[in-house]
Amino acid sequence: MNVTRRTDAVLLLVALVWGSSYLAAKTATTALPVMAVLFARYALSALACGALVAFRSRRSWTRGEIRVGSVLGVTQAAVLVLETYGVAHTSAANAGLIISLTIVLTPLLDRGGGRRLPGTFFLAAGLCVAAVGLLTAGNGLHAPRLGDMLMLAAAVVRAAHVTLVGRLTAGRRSDPLHLTTVQTALGSALLLPAAAPSLPALPHNGAATWAQLGYLALFCSVFAFLAQTWAVQGTSATRASLLLGTEPIWAVAIGVALGGERCTLWATLGAGLMVAGTYWGQSIERRHRGASMAGEREACPAMTTTGA
Repeated sequence: MNVTRRTDAVLLLVALVWGSSYLAAKTATTALPVMAVLFARYALSALACGALVAFRSRRSWTRGEIRVGSVLGVTQAAVLVLETYGVAHTSAANAGLIISLTIVLTPLLDRGGGRRLPGTFFLAAGLCVAAVGLLTAGNGLHAPRLGDMLMLAAAVVRAAHVTLVGRLTAGRRSDPLHLTTVQTALGSALLLPAAAPSLPALPHNGAATWAQLGYLALFCSVFAFLAQTWAVQGTSATRASLLLGTEPIWAVAIGVALGGERCTLWATLGAGLMVAGTYWGQSIERRHRGASMAGEREACPAMTTTGA
């Protein structure tokens, strides 16, 4: 297997793991309260990150890493709280599809330099909104379910989190493992007070529940983040985004195949519109960003040079 295929395989594996996280979280929350699931996920992730930091080559921490990691730790915790409560009250398939709205919401928040998005992007975003309406309809039109609304809120907060990651790490030499360690440690501390009353029940859960918690922590958090960081260094951002954009497809496939979830006519139509809308919006934004960067290089040729 050549390097390109290996990198593609890793990115697809990350998308699959993230897509499967919704069913794993939904199953875990049937055995434990949501806050207990979240705390266990964070605590196990923090321990794993701490072990990786301790056993790899030494590198000093910077104040910037701690400061940026702390800010991102708060927004990341907010995303996971909304996601986990949301998936506990809706299907894993719906959760994975609705959270993919992040793809079209992020460019709306991250409009550096006053760049105006083309009108077709808003058509794609409108298609995604229509898809959410069909997904929340279930067997027919009715008021949106609590879980669907929480997942919609999670998509908005995740878009803000992604925007913050870009802005706070731009131009910095931050170690991804250090940032992840700070985020997971802070998340554990933030969630501990709310999870404390249900923690005594943790040791009494069966092997299946602990396997789900370990999977969420070690694979969906630590592995996925570090694998993504490694893989994107060996491919283009465009190729990486397309491969990672298959996450909602995996979420639906795993929810139906392993979770026994049903796709009604409304949900199937909504799923199709969501996938089409997010891919369309992603391609429009990518072309627009490329055109803007080309225009900036033409206006300022010095920008094309590289520093030593």
